[in-house]
Amino acid sequence: MEINGTGILDTFAEAFPVWLSRVVITAATQEWAYKAALEATGFATSKIGCPCEAGIEGEYSQQETTDGRAGVSILICSEKKNIKSHVASRISQCILPAPTASAFDGFPEATSRFFIRMHYFGDGYEERCTVGGRRCWKIPVMEGDYVGEERFGTVKGIAGGNFLVMGKDQRSALSGAEAAAGAIAGKRGVITGFAGGIVASGSKVGCNNYHFPMPASTNHPYCPTLKGRIRDSRVPDGVNSVYEIVLNGVDKASILSAMKTGIQAATETGNVLYIGATNFEGKLGKYKFYLHELFR
Repeated sequence: MEINGTGILDTFAEAFPVWLSRVVITAATQEWAYKAALEATGFATSKIGCPCEAGIEGEYSQQETTDGRAGVSILICSEKKNIKSHVASRISQCILPAPTASAFDGFPEATSRFFIRMHYFGDGYEERCTVGGRRCWKIPVMEGDYVGEERFGTVKGIAGGNFLVMGKDQRSALSGAEAAAGAIAGKRGVITGFAGGIVASGSKVGCNNYHFPMPASTNHPYCPTLKGRIRDSRVPDGVNSVYEIVLNGVDKASILSAMKTGIQAATETGNVLYIGATNFEGKLGKYKFYLHELFR
């Protein structure tokens, strides 16, 4: 199969279940909401080595937010038993200190809910208040008052949706990956948590050549510099650089839509030789996203 002259390999992306919480960050300006969101999603690219996975989902208009201010939403992804601590720590350490910022629950209809107990930061000076019909806390801080919710919802989602952008050289592959990440950015229901939405160092489960435990190591079949040195290379002829786009989302439909949008954008650059995907023959997760089915 070809799309815009780019070969679409007959393979699938493999993904696994995860729990997500959405935090809608508002502030006096869109810029400050974004700055708080950027800080709150730091060190959260992969559960391999980060406390959790997180990313900026998109912008909210003043008509969409609880307090009628500019907003930016983030998704925080984790095992269910740890989601509360991750949401609490990122709100308390990254959003509360950010100028004019507030945090509100983005899954108000979720049946699974938790309290982050942030009002204790008020040291007894905090007060209950209502904003947009939601129960919030008003916490005195040096700029005035921080106002935000304490009760957040969590829902089942999917982590690890992906596709590979393959080019004749680094510049070609990166331009395709940048177009893909740019097209996906801002789509509701998905995040691409790595820097710029792009992964340069894809990984596989475990390792092959060391005798001590490793959660992950370089995805050697897709390393172009190893082609010709290993028997299990999956790098097509003519490809000398590969980038991966990894997506987490609220459901299968959101990830499929984002994958199709990103792949379409990458192929339209004219710089991409092939689009592929990473999987572990179904051993990692129960979700399989077949590339050819995206365009049928």
